[in-house]
Amino acid sequence: MLGYVYVAPGRFALQERPVPTVVDARDAVVRVTLGSICTSDLHIKHGSVPRAVPGIIVGHEMVGVVEQVGAEVRTVRPGDRVTVNVETFCGECFFCRRGFVNNCTDPHGGWALGCRIDGGQAEYVRVPYADSGLNRIPDGVSDEQALFVGDILATGFWAARISEIKPDDTVLIIGAGPTGICTLLCAQLHGPQCIIVCEKSPERAAFVRRHYPGVEVVSPEECLPTIRRRCERGGADVVLEVAGSDDSFRLAWECARPNAVVTVVALYDKPQVLPLPEMYGKNLTFKTGGVDGCDCAEILDLIAAGRIDTTPLITHRYALDDIEEAYRIFENRLDGVIKVAITARR
Repeated sequence: MLGYVYVAPGRFALQERPVPTVVDARDAVVRVTLGSICTSDLHIKHGSVPRAVPGIIVGHEMVGVVEQVGAEVRTVRPGDRVTVNVETFCGECFFCRRGFVNNCTDPHGGWALGCRIDGGQAEYVRVPYADSGLNRIPDGVSDEQALFVGDILATGFWAARISEIKPDDTVLIIGAGPTGICTLLCAQLHGPQCIIVCEKSPERAAFVRRHYPGVEVVSPEECLPTIRRRCERGGADVVLEVAGSDDSFRLAWECARPNAVVTVVALYDKPQVLPLPEMYGKNLTFKTGGVDGCDCAEILDLIAAGRIDTTPLITHRYALDDIEEAYRIFENRLDGVIKVAITARR
């Protein structure tokens, strides 16, 4: 089969690889019908993910059809259409039982697919702990509708859930990339009074205005003055930081009202500094970390009910054979790209 492989920092390559097989009784092998490229894949390429293993097939956003299952798999069977979770989790350890599946204590727990074990920018992928890592796609939900369930949509859902959004809140989302837009969609489920999106890219700001006309969009320069003018409590009640830069990290806490929740969704390339003397007295609650992606079944039900639609995010489509061109477009943000769908090989 074809797979896109992390060769060394700065270098990915399309290679022929053996088709994976069931190794453990809890494994499943999935034929990938649609995949995507995530910004986290770019972090691996640029050497910003030290735990990424050279030689692995990258990719952790995918849907497909179950081809084989191990003897202990109970929730899926061959022929099922499924989403694949970005995280591997046993479902039984201390953290998994409490819903903190990103911190699963299994050696392959957390983000493993496409980072520490072979991922899904390939024709087939082996999924450990298939009962927790796969979710059946409801009838009537297309591959494109379900494509982002296991990663960026799960991230947005998790971020909105832990941010404790209330109906009278003003919510600020910093960053309108793919994960930022998924976070916006999931924040809307909580019915806040107002959502403001801060985005520096004119193309992405225009995308939000076009698809979500009820959302106010501001530039980074306009953000703090707008928040201070609009928010009688001195800032936003909830801030979700999805951009991942030094400036956006500072803007997040500056725009928060006293005693607000600041949820850091972004993955940073370098450490950030908490300027505690400047923040003293704001009494902020910071929530950070990797997604606990255990809400995929609920998200699929919401998609089936028409309450979440991420298909507008798919702006480009390429066959697996052409994945290098897909990466070039996505990495350089060319041609108005938001997300790329990778289809089966030609």
